[in-house]
Amino acid sequence: MTEPVVSRRERKKAATRRAIADAALQLFLERGYDHVSIKDIAETADVSTATVFKHFTGKEALVFDQEESTDAHLAAAVRQRPAGQSVLDALREHVLATWLPIAEHPQTAEFTRLVNTTPALRAYAERMWTRHTDTLSAAIADEYGVDHDNLACTALARFVLEVPALAQRQKDRRAAVGEIFDILANGWQPPGCHDAPRDA
Repeated sequence: MTEPVVSRRERKKAATRRAIADAALQLFLERGYDHVSIKDIAETADVSTATVFKHFTGKEALVFDQEESTDAHLAAAVRQRPAGQSVLDALREHVLATWLPIAEHPQTAEFTRLVNTTPALRAYAERMWTRHTDTLSAAIADEYGVDHDNLACTALARFVLEVPALAQRQKDRRAAVGEIFDILANGWQPPGCHDAPRDA
């Protein structure tokens, strides 16, 4: 497939956005989210405050600068999967391709701590999580021709979006992602299920 040609203007726009986001994260990690202003970020990125607001809606959006495309990518993982591939396998591949590189980034621990210790960012992250759940569940529901409020589709979307958090603390994150998706595909079984139940 031929990649779409990106204009010089779009490349410059993307580079400016990236520079602003990088400057913001650097300052947030150094000083703390609440001690950094939009003016501070603009000065560090060598742009005007108007330029910052041209690219981002506010400080929270600067932290989650790549989240705007997440909804589209989640839907595309389901709707544009190869013929014959199941929805679960497509989502498994998507999580491995998009989340593992982030989890292995050297600043991930600092970033996670920043979000977890900042109430405004935690609240923003929860709103994003809800939006992503709605988007993914709708895409799944469309694939099966059911209503967007279908409980099974909503539950699957929620479980899939929890996979990174569940796999994060495991030594082998890739294996953990695979194990969780196996549970989603095959159903949960008690550990050591080959043994007789204790209350049998």
